Amino acid sequence: VQLVESGGRLVHTGDSLRLSCAASGRTFTNWGIGWFRQTPGKEREFVASITWNLGTQRYSDSVRGRFAISRDKATNTVYLQMNSLNPEDTAVYYCAAAPGGPVTLLTVHSWGQGTRVTVSS
Repeated sequence: VQLVESGGRLVHTGDSLRLSCAASGRTFTNWGIGWFRQTPGKEREFVASITWNLGTQRYSDSVRGRFAISRDKATNTVYLQMNSLNPEDTAVYYCAAAPGGPVTLLTVHSWGQGTRVTVSS
């Protein structure tokens, strides 16, 4: 499984940004794809996930209502639309894939290399 993220950059408070994760290497039927983020000195934290088959979404409390995850089965791409960004969203964002659906730190099978998002105040 290969996951390649893109879209991270410097933005300002209140801006929107869309991250992309291009997934390849297998069919993702019955898998889940998610996004995590990490800042220096902190544990990688769950942001959002989506099941490949049904598109069931899950969000962390810190991003619910501001971020939206979606997937395009035709291109094997997962998106993270981030709105109303604030400096606390600054992090390296990682795409992750997990077999069986639930995407957690314990179930992730593959990680992308990360894309950096910086939100200035």
